[in-house]
Amino acid sequence: MDLISTLHGSMLQNFFPAGWDLAKIDRLAGHDIARQAWWNKDFHPVPCATLADFDTYMGHEIALEILKARQAGQPIAFILPVGPMGMYRWAVYFLTEWGVHCDHVHGFNMDEWADAQGNTLPGDQPGGFQHAMEQAFYGPLGTRTVPKNQRHFALKTELPTYAAQIADLKKQGAKLVTVFGIGRVCHIAFWEPHFAGEFKSETDWRAQTHRIGAILHPLTIEQNAITSFRSRTTLVPCYANTIGPGLFLAADRIIGGADGSLGRGMQWQGLSLRMTLLHEPSTWIPSSFMPTLAGRLFYLSELAGPLIADCN
Repeated sequence: MDLISTLHGSMLQNFFPAGWDLAKIDRLAGHDIARQAWWNKDFHPVPCATLADFDTYMGHEIALEILKARQAGQPIAFILPVGPMGMYRWAVYFLTEWGVHCDHVHGFNMDEWADAQGNTLPGDQPGGFQHAMEQAFYGPLGTRTVPKNQRHFALKTELPTYAAQIADLKKQGAKLVTVFGIGRVCHIAFWEPHFAGEFKSETDWRAQTHRIGAILHPLTIEQNAITSFRSRTTLVPCYANTIGPGLFLAADRIIGGADGSLGRGMQWQGLSLRMTLLHEPSTWIPSSFMPTLAGRLFYLSELAGPLIADCN
């Protein structure tokens, strides 16, 4: 007996994104992670034995991009997540050790909690992504930090300007790097899988640069209740402002991370990782497009499976 055979008539029947082939997705759970035909030749998944390795490797990757742009005398633009977060401490460490000033860096936060109208938390309020970035990255860089006017946050007044700002930076020779995590339902930023049903073609879907007051999937809300709100689902907003594929797929390079292990054999991200890497690109699985770009995806080795039932 399995979910697929018992789905009909259950409360889950209309719960998963309409474009998901659950039988196909379930088969991916039995596959090893291996290179696929649609991957970019310069895309590489990188297994990490421990969370400490994961944080260090990702932080080094971010810092190295900043250093190389500095040495080339060019600006660099980053689309930045709040989750994963441990890499920022190591990015700060490497940049400080190397004596790299970050006045050539432009940071664009990919999303922010919001209400249905796109109103967000005050920038200094704990729980908000702007506050998290100031505390984890911009603040600890000290006198070598990113200038305040080059730190961009997903406010409803600024998010619609991201595309033009990034295009202008690219004209100045900037490289665009998308740093990302993978959501429980395979979102990138808060670009959710159910948005696919609104577009007639992949071309239309890929053209979307942002969304104000995006409606979040229930599994996204529960994921964040577990990872960010100490299980307090009632605190998690049901909406967010977010970039879309028109920005996160415009990257010259990507730096991804999957660290969704809960300890004691429990995890939430193993299937999402396989869907990202092994499912051909689908607008119903936004993260499945990321391997088509050059870069690296760091992941905890235990997420690679085997994905078998085990009571903990």
